[in-house]
Amino acid sequence: MNKVSAYGKLLRIPGLGALATPTVIGALSVGVFDLPSLVILFFIGGFAAVYGFLLNDYADVELDSLVPELQQKPLVSGEISRKTAVAISVFLIMLTFLFIFILWRGTELTDTKFWGMFSIFLAGILGSIYNLYGKKIVGSDFLVAISMGLVFLFGAMSVGVPTVITWIIFWLTFNQTLHMNAVEGGIKDIDHDYKMGVTNIASKAGVYVRGNALVIPGGFKAFSIVIRLISAVLLFTPFFVFGYSFEIWQLVLLGIFTFLVLFFSMRLILLKQWDRNKIRRFIGLQSFMRYSLVPIMLISIIGVVPSIILIVLPIGWYIVFTPLFGETLFKPRM
Repeated sequence: MNKVSAYGKLLRIPGLGALATPTVIGALSVGVFDLPSLVILFFIGGFAAVYGFLLNDYADVELDSLVPELQQKPLVSGEISRKTAVAISVFLIMLTFLFIFILWRGTELTDTKFWGMFSIFLAGILGSIYNLYGKKIVGSDFLVAISMGLVFLFGAMSVGVPTVITWIIFWLTFNQTLHMNAVEGGIKDIDHDYKMGVTNIASKAGVYVRGNALVIPGGFKAFSIVIRLISAVLLFTPFFVFGYSFEIWQLVLLGIFTFLVLFFSMRLILLKQWDRNKIRRFIGLQSFMRYSLVPIMLISIIGVVPSIILIVLPIGWYIVFTPLFGETLFKPRM
């Protein structure tokens, strides 16, 4: 049972309800509601996400071993070997392209599909560079942000032609990933990154921990706020710039969730004392709030029921699977 739990944690099973959905949202953004295609895209999105996290775990074993809370991660504890992690990564690549073949079997290979294939291939390259060498490259967070955006774009291009909404969500995906890695990840790991010579945006911007004091310079705070404000503008762009229909209650709900993401983002960057548990809590709250933003924006475009499923699935999946693999709800190892 311990081995099953270790593999579940390594493969991020509890988080797949959210991690695997970008490709599905991509397909929905171009008006595709065919359930078999969406299920296949869910698997492709899951394989791509797990590949990225697995490679990151492989590269960060020594760094993670410096953090007490992370010493029970499967590769750090030795429950699963690094060699096995590499083998699983290769297998995930094979599964990704096998499922793409299944998705496209019997259909014409169009120019859009060609660019979709190029997108997911480039996403894999950029994601791999980030995971294996990103700790030494200032600004590598932009690489993983582009990578995640391209995975989403594959979901759209694999089954249709990108629309205005598709490109808006692409930039939202880029923004959310950039903030998650550069800001949230940069603050979360600043207490030990320096021990391994990590060079990132947070350290270059002057974020540091001295004793129990957490110092976050104004420039880095502005960087965080600008990313969040751009995302907030993008969320309302379909309605006020491109004339998409909307319900008043939809915009009110979108406004509330956008405010909550901004609120917890501010709480994070205004911290004065180093407290890993509080930092993890603020990051987790932002994650759950932001996973709801795009589905709410899409309500008048894809319908209420698909949007509700996209909101409920990640949270429900997480609540069901987290205890099964020996983890504590809302306290992810990160």
